[in-house]
Amino acid sequence: MNRKRLAALGALLLLVGLYLGLDLGRFLDLAALKAQLGDLQDLRARHPLALGAAYFGAYVLVTALSIPGATVMTLGAGALFGLLWGTVLVSFASTVGATLAMLISRYLLRDWVRDRFGERLRPIDEGIAREGAMFLTTLRLVPVFPFFLINLALGLTPMGVGTFYAVSQLAMFPATVVYVNAGTQLAQLNGLGGILSPGLIASFVALGLLPWFGKWVARRLRLARVVRPWRAERPRRFDTNLVVIGAGSAGLVTAYIAAAMKAKVTLVERHKMGGDCLNTGCVPSKALLRTAKLVAQCRHAEDYGVRKAELDLRFSDVMGRVHRVVQAVEPHDSVERYRGLGVDVRLGQARITSPWTVEIDGEPLTCRSIVIATGAAPFVPPIPGLADADPLTSDNVWELTELPERLLVLGGGPIGCELSQAFARLGSRVTQVERGDRLLRREDPEVSELLAARLAADGVDVRTGHDALRVESDATGHRLVCAGPDGEVAFLFDRILVAVGRRARTAGFGLEELGIGTTARGTVEVDEYLQTRFPNILACGDVAGPYQFTHTAAHQAWYATINALLGHLWRFKVDHSVVPWATFTDPEVARVGLSEVEARDRGVPHEVTRYDLAEQDRAIADGAARGFIKVLTPPGKDRILGVTIVGAHAGDLLAEFVLAMRHGLGLGKILGTIHVYPTLAEANKAVAGAWRRAHTPARALAWLQRYLAWRR
Repeated sequence: MNRKRLAALGALLLLVGLYLGLDLGRFLDLAALKAQLGDLQDLRARHPLALGAAYFGAYVLVTALSIPGATVMTLGAGALFGLLWGTVLVSFASTVGATLAMLISRYLLRDWVRDRFGERLRPIDEGIAREGAMFLTTLRLVPVFPFFLINLALGLTPMGVGTFYAVSQLAMFPATVVYVNAGTQLAQLNGLGGILSPGLIASFVALGLLPWFGKWVARRLRLARVVRPWRAERPRRFDTNLVVIGAGSAGLVTAYIAAAMKAKVTLVERHKMGGDCLNTGCVPSKALLRTAKLVAQCRHAEDYGVRKAELDLRFSDVMGRVHRVVQAVEPHDSVERYRGLGVDVRLGQARITSPWTVEIDGEPLTCRSIVIATGAAPFVPPIPGLADADPLTSDNVWELTELPERLLVLGGGPIGCELSQAFARLGSRVTQVERGDRLLRREDPEVSELLAARLAADGVDVRTGHDALRVESDATGHRLVCAGPDGEVAFLFDRILVAVGRRARTAGFGLEELGIGTTARGTVEVDEYLQTRFPNILACGDVAGPYQFTHTAAHQAWYATINALLGHLWRFKVDHSVVPWATFTDPEVARVGLSEVEARDRGVPHEVTRYDLAEQDRAIADGAARGFIKVLTPPGKDRILGVTIVGAHAGDLLAEFVLAMRHGLGLGKILGTIHVYPTLAEANKAVAGAWRRAHTPARALAWLQRYLAWRR
């Protein structure tokens, strides 16, 4: 806490101490007020303006310091100034005092609370930004919530001061009138309990809930308009609770959770169980990368003290192993396993024909809810001549049986980088073309530079800043013509692998007929609950976005399942606050939270702590002393804003930081955790130690040095 905050806290404690020491609370008692009422009324008759100003100031001070007694002062205002002027005085004094209390809480406590709880406050902040005025109105109108706690709590949120003041002024007015009016009959009051009758309390509660009831009614009316054209098709009974379309990661997890909840669930898949991740994505690509890494290690055997390691590499054998790995994982996602879990698995084409009906190869099935989990497919841009070159994508590259002598990879994202390195290590002459100025554009420039250098060392000809114009084919082969920094340039290739992104699969499932729209990115349009315009039709995974990762698809599946089955009782907003990802090149690139560039572009105050893996014992022993860990924190604080790791097993190392961010733990907690030696995970503790060394107060060290010298 800085000096200004300490001074403010000291002044606040002094005022509270004076209040307690002088026993000023004796004047804020109903009996004391009644006893002194005559003298106060005489004073008002002689000096009405002075007494009114003094009363106003005292009321503001009591409210701002959250001192008990505001209720008695409200009654006193009615007894001294009457209903009209008493209401005016209390209405403005209470609002000014409440706003000051809110600002005191914000100044003294908000930074401390945010440093301690971090990302866990984000849902609250988002709720306040969206519905803060309604929330505060309800709290002010319902008399069971202590006003001083409301002031202190709202000070910890990002609610604007103007909004807080305006809402408080209006929402506190009804109760102010009631108490001031009771104060006009102060002589007849024997206690505070009789002021609010049960009927009056119920009226205030109803008034406080009115905005929420109105919002609920408006939502029901909008829903009625949406389903009106389909009302005649709604069945009285349903064949199943839930139909899930797509058996990739999102669909499988949705069906699994629904079955575990004892719901009747039908899972529909038109191609292969397991979706892209099992068949054409995560599993086969990582199997290929592992073999490519082994080949690279053999070629650099001298680095490990081995004079020579002979290779007998047959690409068909490599791809055979890839397929065996897929087959070994297949039982985890198989029809048999999910039927054993209680899921009704159907293989066929699903089409939604009404909000409650899905046709599977023309056979109708009625259901309460539908979850769309149809995934995404590689995007092949309409480059002239590209289709004639029989392009490869991440879907069909696994069908290769011969290694391309010259492979051109179009795209500098994660998939393009992973496959470029793998094929180069296996023996292809790889040219990688990216129209942007660097690879992995979502990461910091130093990450892109390090990876580009590594790919070049593996034999990849990286060409950034080249925009593909056309593909030319003739008897001599194929050429990709690009617009480069120095004009047009052509790159020869035998096969071209297109890795420029993926598009959500939204066509052919009946979404257009139901009016379910898509976003500018081509994903299904859903709200924060993953619901489409029909609340019982939801979407999750790649088809919904905004992320296209297997782990986020599984994460969204929980929300989609709960909201589909129990959304009529309670809904949960999907939480994207802490989303990690990794690119599995060698070295790996992993990140969670803000990058340095993002923090700078968004104007987020931050500082950077960096630890180079060249200093890490296990990395040196493994011959993997390349890369770094970079952590972003608020200035002077150990709360984690973002982490970037470049190095061996970066995706695994990132998990500790993801856990810390998710639960509001700072670098100090990581530093205080024992890590096994020698492991790469010690690097996480090392970067936390680097942060601590940079923030050790020099003055405290100087005093410690003097003390220890004295002890000698």
